[in-house]
Amino acid sequence: MNSNSLETRSLLHGFDKGGLFDLGHPLLNRIAESFVKAAGIGAVQAVAREAYFTASESTGGDTTSIPPEITGPRKNRFPDLRGETNRKSVEALVKSTGKESVQWGLAAGMYSGLTYGLKETRGVHDWKNSALAGAITGAALAFTLEDRSHEQVVQCAITGAAISTAANLLTGIF
Repeated sequence: MNSNSLETRSLLHGFDKGGLFDLGHPLLNRIAESFVKAAGIGAVQAVAREAYFTASESTGGDTTSIPPEITGPRKNRFPDLRGETNRKSVEALVKSTGKESVQWGLAAGMYSGLTYGLKETRGVHDWKNSALAGAITGAALAFTLEDRSHEQVVQCAITGAAISTAANLLTGIF
């Protein structure tokens, strides 16, 4: 057999080949790519938020004007960030950033995989696929909350469905 006829495959691709991954199936490629991209965004968001709060507190800034939905979870999420040593603070920041980036990645991978699967199953990509994928993803994210209730799961499912449906309907308008 000629060595030129052998197919060589790599898991990682460049952007010039249409995607980051080649895992053998478009669904797997889409989930992995969405996970990696969103996890990176989640990590940047978590570090930027913590940097803002650290700078605000160190300058004596007033954080009472910040909405409680932004500051509320922070009390419990970073309990060791003001550790006895810089090492403990860095460890706490890395752990919390990792957790948040995984949450973002899982949400994006789940949503992307669901929309792809629904498109392949139904044969059409429309707002209904987006609504269902958004609702399932929103409900799954609600289960990552520490103090979750039935109402929070339903609220997150409705919010996920509404945001993804609106994004689908507004695609191409702007």
